[in-house]
Formats: sequence, structure tokens, C-alpha cells
Amino acid sequence: MAFAFSLIHTVCAMGNKLAQVDFLKQDTVMKKLFLCSSFSDVASLLPDFMVSLKGKTVAFIPTASIHEEYRQYVEDGREALKALGMVVEDLEITRCDMEKVAQVLQNCDCIYISGGNTFFLMQELRRTGTDKLIVEQVEKGKPCIGESAGAMIFSPNIEYAKDMDDHLSNTSNFVDFTGLGIVDFYPVVHFNSFPFEEETQLIMKKNSGLSLLPISNMQAITVLGDSISVRTKE
Repeated sequence: MAFAFSLIHTVCAMGNKLAQVDFLKQDTVMKKLFLCSSFSDVASLLPDFMVSLKGKTVAFIPTASIHEEYRQYVEDGREALKALGMVVEDLEITRCDMEKVAQVLQNCDCIYISGGNTFFLMQELRRTGTDKLIVEQVEKGKPCIGESAGAMIFSPNIEYAKDMDDHLSNTSNFVDFTGLGIVDFYPVVHFNSFPFEEETQLIMKKNSGLSLLPISNMQAITVLGDSISVRTKE
């Protein structure tokens, strides 16, 4: 199966190692994204992409998960960041005013968006104005980590996620499927990974006209400017 790599700007293999990026350097402003299905499974790949992690502050947004029954992946992601030496600052945007959100996102070294319901997450990002703040920080070169739903929202449109998430759960009358539009491809998270084997295959079949980029729970997409790479944990 061809996975739309030719539709994406550039896929950079760079051998067995990703180009290391010191995310504190601001000499050249470019997008720095680490998009994954299950962060705790691929956290060991992050230091190859972003160096100088120890002691850096990460704004941790768990909002997508707050209505989900299963939330262990949130704690797993938080602990994985701490194990890398990062300082985690929780930012549950439904409980903060815009001034607080803006302050945290401006002052942190990195932004982390956890998984959960893609549509509830997008609804709350828009409602609170956090969507614009995240785009602004990315354009300034601040690195972002997106896990599962937190990865899919970076795409131009999130309607393709309807076969994975309920788009009306805690999001009545959800009609605007516009994503953050920070990348021009569509991450298909949890590809062929339990328990989403059927759902991800259906997404691939129904949305073949999109620039789909499937990743399993053991893979991550890294974006550095216009260069895109898929890394698999060995």
C-alpha cells in the first residue's frame, strides 16, 4: 500500500538518526513538531530530535481526555516527559482564562497536547482562543508534541477522524471540522494498532484522496520546517 509520502513536501530519512534540533535556538524560525500515537511508547525518540530537554518546561494540555473513560495514557505521557528530565506544567484550558493560557504558552519551552476526543479538543481550542495561540507559538519556532487526537488537530481538517472518534460526544452540533492547518498532511494515528485496527483501515479506505500519513503506536512523525520524517522505535 502506498502511504501518500509523495504528496508530502519532503520525507527525510537522515540515516538511522534524526537531525538534532536545539529548540532554544531562534536563529532560523521553523516548525518543530513531534506527532505520535502513543507518546509513552516513543518518548525515547524525542531526544534524537530535540536536544537540551532536561530542566525545560512543557505546557501539558490534557483537555481532549477529560470526558474519556480511559485516561491512563495521559499519566503515562506525563511521566514519560518527567523521565526525560522535563518540568511538566498542566494546562487544562477549560479551567483557565485566555490570559493564563497565553502566559503559560508564551513562557514554556515546549507544548504538549494529549490524546482523547479529537472533536472535543478542537471545540475547546477554538472556544478558548488557544488554537490561535498555539499557531502563533509554532510560527515562532516553539516545539510542539501532539499525541493521538493532539496530533490529528495539526492537519487542515479533522473530519477524517470521525471513524475513530464520536464527533457529537460533548460536542453537540459540531459542524466546523477545520483543524489548526499547521501541516498539510493528515496523521492517521494508531494505524493497525490495538484497538483501532479496523477504524484506521476504514479511514485509509474512505479518505484516499487526502495526504494521509499513517503511524503505528511505535512510530512518530517529526516536522522540521518543510522536512517531514517518520521514525520507528526499534
